[in-house]
Amino acid sequence: MSLPHAILTALLEKPSSGLDLTRRFDKSIGYFWSATHQQIYRELGRLEAEGFIRAQPVEQPARGQRKSYEVLPAGRAELRRWTAAAQDPKPHRDAMLLRLRAAAVVGTAGLEADLRRHLDLHRRQLAEYEEIEKRDFPPGDDSAQVRLQHLVLRAGIELETFWTQWLTEALEELPEPDEPTP
Repeated sequence: MSLPHAILTALLEKPSSGLDLTRRFDKSIGYFWSATHQQIYRELGRLEAEGFIRAQPVEQPARGQRKSYEVLPAGRAELRRWTAAAQDPKPHRDAMLLRLRAAAVVGTAGLEADLRRHLDLHRRQLAEYEEIEKRDFPPGDDSAQVRLQHLVLRAGIELETFWTQWLTEALEELPEPDEPTP
């Protein structure tokens, strides 16, 4: 149920069209809450029908002009309600962890290549997050909004750092291909 809240957050940060929201999801929010173009447009329709957002009035409507949406007071109230609500953490599910556990009983054939591929993907994601941090969070801006946004990015950096370290360790622990497993 968090996609509508992700959209409300993005629109409160900056009123946007559906296309602009899709681009913003690709560049920021999508790193921790992804959504397709169709999901975003479908949710915009629901949020508008529920009275949480509206298309901003346009002085002279033009054919093909994109609607830009803004959050209404009811949408802001819903986001406040959701932000303050208690929510339990979700159990972590990761196929790589399960595959490694399975490899302990059936053997590791073919697993090393995928571990290396995952390590490369996590290294690239970490480098991207670090570049975003340098670009978007220079020293000096200490507003509460910026601090919280930076905190979210730092969570991504810490998670990618964990995965790069863990995958490196997993590769070091892998038995040789001809080493028997129980």
